[in-house]
Amino acid sequence: MTMGGRHIGNLPPETTSLVGRRGELARIRRLCREFRMVTLTGVGGVGKSRLALRAAALMRPGFADGAWLVPLSALDQGALVPYTIAESLPLADQTTRPMLDVLTEYLGDRHLLLVLDTCEHLIEDCARTARELLVAAPRLSILATSRRPLGVPDEQVLIIDPLPVPDEDGEGPQEAVRLLTERAAATVPGFAVGDGDRTELARLCRRLEGLPLAIELAAARLRELAPAELAARLDDRFELLGDTEDEVLDADPPWHQALRTAIGWSHQLCTPEERLLWARTSVFAGSFDDQAAIDVCADELLPAADIVALLAGLADKSILIWAPTGGGERYRMLDTIREYGAIWLRALGEQDELRRRHRDFYLDLARRGDASWLGPEQIDWNDRTTVEHDNLRTALDHSLSTPDDHSALEFAAALWFFWYPCGFLREGQHYLERALRLDTEPSTVRNRALWVCSLTLVVQGDATAGMAWAAECAGAAERLGDTEAALAAQAMVMAAATIRGDLALALALADSLLAVHRPEHGLSLPSLLARLGQCHVHTAESRVEEAVKVLEEMCAECDKRGERWMRAYADLFRARAELTLGRFEDAQTHARAALEVKYRLHDSIGIALALDVLACAAAASGQGACAARRLGLAQHVWDTIGRAQLGIHEWVSAREKCERQARAAIGDQEFRNAFLTGYGTGLEAGIFSALDPGPLDPSSSPPSRPAQEH
Repeated sequence: MTMGGRHIGNLPPETTSLVGRRGELARIRRLCREFRMVTLTGVGGVGKSRLALRAAALMRPGFADGAWLVPLSALDQGALVPYTIAESLPLADQTTRPMLDVLTEYLGDRHLLLVLDTCEHLIEDCARTARELLVAAPRLSILATSRRPLGVPDEQVLIIDPLPVPDEDGEGPQEAVRLLTERAAATVPGFAVGDGDRTELARLCRRLEGLPLAIELAAARLRELAPAELAARLDDRFELLGDTEDEVLDADPPWHQALRTAIGWSHQLCTPEERLLWARTSVFAGSFDDQAAIDVCADELLPAADIVALLAGLADKSILIWAPTGGGERYRMLDTIREYGAIWLRALGEQDELRRRHRDFYLDLARRGDASWLGPEQIDWNDRTTVEHDNLRTALDHSLSTPDDHSALEFAAALWFFWYPCGFLREGQHYLERALRLDTEPSTVRNRALWVCSLTLVVQGDATAGMAWAAECAGAAERLGDTEAALAAQAMVMAAATIRGDLALALALADSLLAVHRPEHGLSLPSLLARLGQCHVHTAESRVEEAVKVLEEMCAECDKRGERWMRAYADLFRARAELTLGRFEDAQTHARAALEVKYRLHDSIGIALALDVLACAAAASGQGACAARRLGLAQHVWDTIGRAQLGIHEWVSAREKCERQARAAIGDQEFRNAFLTGYGTGLEAGIFSALDPGPLDPSSSPPSRPAQEH
């Protein structure tokens, strides 16, 4: 969400009303005013997350830099906590520095509220991260939800109790009854409360001890049962619970009796097939679609043809939450319900098999995305992998726990298109380095992981580390006769040489790569990078027409196959060439074409480079204020990436020249004001403005003569 062009948070819209909780909301807000670390604790299903989100929404106007939700329930590895925080903020994860260092720098002077939701399974990592962020960022506040405190210094803990319930005569607090009736009205067509029902509804709420999740599950049962019958059966359920499920649940974390009763009863009311699907779908992290459920969960016990209907049945019973999206229908489970399903999956002895099937499904997804990326389906693959991010992480973590089958190396390398074009470079580096440390046996699979790891580092501007991985890949590829890896390693060395300013070496390697390239064999990343390398050197050496010819050939190859990601980089390099020739309008046209694609694909490096070029075009045209604003916005993006302009000398020099021209046009103070305006503008608003093909800066007239450099 943005306000006035400025990010103010990512809190999701509320889809259901929050019943009661006025006192708790007031206490949370008071504690957050007085203390910087507040943790809401309580049993599963008591409504900690819901309450934290409402409190954060109410407090958001008091935080200049917004309130930001960080959902942690889908994480298996505590090491990913800083990455997840970074991805929740308007902060890309593309830097070779430790992600916690990036976060502390980003949050250092910001007045911001973080909502760390569901910390209990990662308590030590959440606590360590929170401690470091609070020390480094004096205006940061954290509101956490967890079944136990984090143990952070000065942490204030507020225990969230269930909703108060009426007495046996139905007198007293009515919040729990209101919740039951509102949720029943939302799920049961035509539901209405009769005079004789109120006592039974109050009895139901007392039996469920006012626990919100238990009440919401019971509300779904009112589809089939009258309140009196539901209350009677629930009484029976309490009596039967110990005999039916103790041996399954005893070894697991303690369950609140009311919640255990409500979930267990929902489980009992499911058909055997629904129960089995409930257990099996607990292996998914975050959300999933019906095809994933079919591929992972179907077998002779659960025929593929029945899965969609069974998913609908579980959604009707409030076990699954159905959510339509732009990419189709998806399902998810609340954490506590997923835990219950996972318990049964272990009891059935299917946990290892289902985790393997889950891993295999997402490994196959990565393979298909890898094979298809350099073609017309890039935006579809971007959307598909982004929505499956939680599942990809879980599957990768499973692969890392079984290094003997080499799947982690293959998996992490196959996702190169997710790590780089889709904007998750630092996380990709994290997984690739872990896989390479665990699996050291020479193989073509390892070679591919080596050059992909080099890629993640080189495009973050770390030429030294990238060169080291590329050299290891080149040596191993030569020993194994792995031509594909050898060419990829050569492309990485070429890119590193470009960053280091060794243009002669970069051009020689680029020419060598293109000498063996066969266009009829399709697009390849090394050949596309080689064309960009040639173009960069030609432009740097003022052989601009040669650069344009190379780019025209590259664009023709990309257009023939519907490729847009690298085609947009060709537009960026063409824009720089046009700048060199003084054709500023043409430079803008190409830069805008690139920016539109890069923004759609979340390619932060491409976004920053495009904004740099647009700023240069504005400055060269005498539009100092416009240039300063674009430089500010570009700098904001570079600050989230790491090394500005990737450290490439020619690009750094162009940026410095742009600033000098803009300052000369409007003066230092106006430049500073415009730069800070651009820096503080929300990325979406700033990019929409930069994409506007109207006058560069309608608020000011061009000077009578071009501004001179100083």
